[in-house]
Amino acid sequence: MDSPISSSASISTPRFRCFDPTSSYSASSTTPNHSPSPRHYISNKANLPISINSDPKIVAGEAGYFLEDVPHFFDYIPDLPTYPNPLQDNPAYSVVKQYFVNVDDTVAQRIVVQKDSPRGRHFRRAGPRQKVYFESEDVYACIVTCGGLCPGLNTVIREIVCGLYHMYGVHKVLGIEGGYRGFYARNTIPLTPKVVNDIHKRGGTILGTSRGGHDTSKIVDSIQDRGINQVYIIGGDGTQKGASVIFEEIRRRGLKVAVAGIPKTIDNDIPVIDKSFGFDTAVEEAQRAINAAHVESESMENGIGFVKLMGRDSGFIAMYATLASRDVDCCLIPESPFYLEGAGGLFEFIEKRLKEHGHMVIVMAEGAGQELLSESMRPIDQQDASGNKRLRDVGLWISQKIKDHFTKRKMTINLKYIDPTYMIRAVPSNASDNVYCTLLAHSAVHGAMAGYTGFTVGPVNGRHAYIPFRRVIEKQNKVVITDRMWARLLCSTNQPSFLDHKDVIGDENEELPQTESINGENYFEAATAKHRVPKEVTEEKREEEPPTPLENGNNHLEATMANQSD
Repeated sequence: MDSPISSSASISTPRFRCFDPTSSYSASSTTPNHSPSPRHYISNKANLPISINSDPKIVAGEAGYFLEDVPHFFDYIPDLPTYPNPLQDNPAYSVVKQYFVNVDDTVAQRIVVQKDSPRGRHFRRAGPRQKVYFESEDVYACIVTCGGLCPGLNTVIREIVCGLYHMYGVHKVLGIEGGYRGFYARNTIPLTPKVVNDIHKRGGTILGTSRGGHDTSKIVDSIQDRGINQVYIIGGDGTQKGASVIFEEIRRRGLKVAVAGIPKTIDNDIPVIDKSFGFDTAVEEAQRAINAAHVESESMENGIGFVKLMGRDSGFIAMYATLASRDVDCCLIPESPFYLEGAGGLFEFIEKRLKEHGHMVIVMAEGAGQELLSESMRPIDQQDASGNKRLRDVGLWISQKIKDHFTKRKMTINLKYIDPTYMIRAVPSNASDNVYCTLLAHSAVHGAMAGYTGFTVGPVNGRHAYIPFRRVIEKQNKVVITDRMWARLLCSTNQPSFLDHKDVIGDENEELPQTESINGENYFEAATAKHRVPKEVTEEKREEEPPTPLENGNNHLEATMANQSD
């Protein structure tokens, strides 16, 4: 039978409180000196492993509230001892009013709602807990970086090491070299605050990185043989998928090993979280390339500055760099189809803008326009070692097409093609990203010490939260071209949408939100029905109504759309 969890929204909070899973999930929902709390139910069975394909860990509440919780040691290892959090004796934290996160603190995925809307999905709030599941001297942590480079990698490494050392007194931290395959095929680096002291001032990662190399059995064997009990994995959606599989294998073996993910993608294409680290730095550095393109185009007759930026499937860098620059005349992203020739096409717009101003700047995300290439020009090997589709340099191809078009029209142009991709991703993180990386690292450390595992960390509507792996790997975050943020860009550049009215209507129909479900059931109907049933209904009958999330009345609008719209 599922275990009940108590909610104490009406309970006054002592100065030091934290989520104590052993008591919060106990059979009794009555707390000493407090009135009984409402009883809610977790949908997953305790004896089943949580995987990206299994039931999520759902805690249902009143008014359509539900918490999509993350795994914890107590889910599969009974009777673990707990210890006082060393932070309560840390002089640096002596000025803090409340050291620890409240037992009931959760973070709402949607904050723009109507008065009759259900409260919707929430995530467990990140932060230190009053009780921890590791003694400091017993912790043996490791850190690994995977996938492509991104500004801020070294900062995250530094802050995990320093956070463990200074907040929790952990002195044994290992760096895994060369990505996932480093667990079984490469050397390791002992990491101390002295070793990582200045690495945040450098780009790249001191641990090295690679794509692919994921062998679950070898990786977990290495973790087990070395006696590692905390694993911090920094990488994008492919890396987080690998982290999810590692967690599942660790859980299957019954190991007391916390697996924490820190999401990394310069393209900002990881869903749920507000943004990924390195994105602000990438947008800032892209300005330099756009400024150079603007100077070049202004200095020549019919000058065209053409800048290709990162963005395989998501055009966030191109969009935000364009909005920040105000010197861009046309922005092309993967989410917004366009065509070259004919009325309303790109060539027609370029000619019009050159006649009006004598120069223009085009910004293009690397994944835009891939469908324009003929089959013969597309790469034979469709995926790299991380599973990402291989892209041709469509920017260079379109640049040549532009030159050929105006040569045929006997119109002189001067086009300069700028590709700053590898320059941007190799720079150190800026001040904003450095602060952000610190918060991500510390949140991951707090979660691992508190016994949470199988989670990734990130800000949701400005508050850091623990998010199940399944939620960040199920799809990609993309620019919504029927949203106000894209409309702002079109107003800034005065470019056409390259879509006719039928295309826009078609996109809206495709993006009409569907009733979100878990296990194929309608959550809101199940949850409201659950709270309408008489009190004498048995727990067994309650369990027959598996929850499925529905937000915002009859339709669920993705949080990314809501975040972009304001």
